[in-house]
Amino acid sequence: MNVVPQVMPRVERVERVVATPAALALIQRLREQHGPLMFHQSGGCCDGSAPMCFARGDMIVGASDVRLGAIGGEPFYISKPQFEYWQHTQLIIDVVSGRGGMFSLEGPHGLRFLTRSRLFEDSEGDRLMPISSGDGSPV
Repeated sequence: MNVVPQVMPRVERVERVVATPAALALIQRLREQHGPLMFHQSGGCCDGSAPMCFARGDMIVGASDVRLGAIGGEPFYISKPQFEYWQHTQLIIDVVSGRGGMFSLEGPHGLRFLTRSRLFEDSEGDRLMPISSGDGSPV
């Protein structure tokens, strides 16, 4: 008797952060100019609440930050308190004309990254990509 191994269906994971084609094109341009990048969703203050792009290592992240995933192959972080507020939404990083955060690398190009969002559907809850602290420890 032949036993046919049971194949488990592949579960499609749901990304917590994604980028539009325009944002991905800008990320590629910035990577060519600055090398590896990183993103941090700022929580307000001087530059408002915006996704900030830095040369990787120019901003220190740690246990008080959450790594949501990556866009264009570059890590994307958010502070834990802000994650608690936005944990039920998928962040969609876009790019628009205008000036954004003065410390973000896209500024000199006359463009700025912009966060749009959508609420996760109930059916997506068990398929969300796992997160970790900025220092790599589990959240």
